[in-house]
Amino acid sequence: MLTRRRLLAHTAVATGASALSSSALAAPASPPPAGPHTPVHMPNGASLESTMDGDTRVFHLVAEPVKHEFGPGMIGECWGYNGRVPGPVIEAVEGDRVRVFVTNKLPEPTTVHWHGVLLPSGMDGVGGLSHPWIEPGETYVYEFTLRQHGTQMYHPHADEMVQMALGMMGFFVIHPRRPARRVDRDFVIFLQEWFVPPGAARPNPLIMLDFNLFTFNGRAFPGTAPLVVKTGERVRIRFANLSMDSHPIHLHGFKFRVTGTDGGPIPTSAQIPETTVNVPVGTTRDIEFVADVPGDWALHCHKSHHTMNSMAHDIPNMLGVDQSAVAERLRRLLPGYMPMGRTGMGGMHAMGRPPNTLPMLAGDGPFGPIEMGGMFTILKVRDSLAGLPPDGGWYTPPPGTVARKVEPGAP
Repeated sequence: MLTRRRLLAHTAVATGASALSSSALAAPASPPPAGPHTPVHMPNGASLESTMDGDTRVFHLVAEPVKHEFGPGMIGECWGYNGRVPGPVIEAVEGDRVRVFVTNKLPEPTTVHWHGVLLPSGMDGVGGLSHPWIEPGETYVYEFTLRQHGTQMYHPHADEMVQMALGMMGFFVIHPRRPARRVDRDFVIFLQEWFVPPGAARPNPLIMLDFNLFTFNGRAFPGTAPLVVKTGERVRIRFANLSMDSHPIHLHGFKFRVTGTDGGPIPTSAQIPETTVNVPVGTTRDIEFVADVPGDWALHCHKSHHTMNSMAHDIPNMLGVDQSAVAERLRRLLPGYMPMGRTGMGGMHAMGRPPNTLPMLAGDGPFGPIEMGGMFTILKVRDSLAGLPPDGGWYTPPPGTVARKVEPGAP
C-alpha cells in the first residue's frame, strides 16, 4: 500500500539518486526481475533497478539535466532520466503490479506517458488531460497492472518538442508470464536524431528535419558498443523510434523475422524473412534470428547520411572541383581546414573539426579505417566467449575467406 511515509521516502531517494547520477556513464543498475525470460541488455545503457512492496514492483524515475557523451570527445547538455540518455530500461513481467515514482528536477513541468501500455486513463501521462503537470521539485506516482507483454516506451507528454529533442525517452519492456520460446540474448536499441551545432553542447530542439547527429542508445559510432554473442545463440533485438524519421535498420550476414511491434507479438504465420526492418516514427520493432555464422557483422540504418556525424547542410556540390588554391588560403585562417567533395567523402576521418565535435566518418577496423558514423554498430559472433575482451575483439577469418587485391592480368 502506498502511504505518505513511503512517498516521502522515495522522494528522499530521488534527491540522492540525482546527485549520484550526474554522469551519463553511471554504474549499471541492479538486475531486473528474475523469471523464465532473458533480461534485456542495453548497449551503452542500463536497466532501472526496482524493489518490491508486497506484490508491487516499485521503480523511481528522476527527470533531470544530464551531461551525456555522444561519442569520444563529444559531451552534450541534455535532459534525461536517472543520469542517462536515453533513460534506463524499465523491465517487468505481464501481470505485475507496478508503481513508478517520478521526480521532476527539470526547470519546467513534465509528465511521463507510457507509450503503448494498456492502463487507466488517469495514469496515461498527458499533462492537463490525464492528470496535473508534475511541477519542478514535485514527485508524482503512477500505479497500474500490466495486462500485456511486448516492447513499449516511455516519454514526456509535456513540451515534447524540447523535452524529447533533448533526450527524454526510454524502453518499457514487459516480458510474457509464460514465454513461447526463450532467446539467449535480448538487446534493446533506441533510435534518436539530434541537431548539435559544431562546437556546441546543447542540442537545438527547434530543428525539425535537418538533423546532423544520429544515435543508437544515445551514442554515435565509433562510440556505439558492439553486440557480442556466441555462435548458435538465438538473438532478439528490439528497436524503438521516437525521432522525426523512419529508420530502415539493416543487419549484414543474416536473415531474421520481425516478431513484434509496440502492438504486441506478430503471429508466426505473418512473419516473413527480412534483412532490413523499417522502424517508423512512434513505434517499436522486434527481430529474432539465430547467429549461426561467426564474424564481425555491420548493423546500421540504411539511410546513408544517418551513418555520418556532424553533417553539414546547404553546402555546394564540389565533386570534381579542384579546391587546392582556396584551401591553402583558408588554412591560414582555419588551421586544419580540409576541403571535401572533390573525389568523394572518403578520408573524412582526418578532417579538422571544432572542439566537442565528432569526426564526420570514424572508427578503426582490423583492415583500416571503417569510415562510418551515426547509427552504426557491429554484431560480433564468436564460437567461444571465454577469454574475450568485453568488446569481443576483432574476428580472425579462416584462410582464404577474405577478399584480396589482385594484380592486373592475374587469374
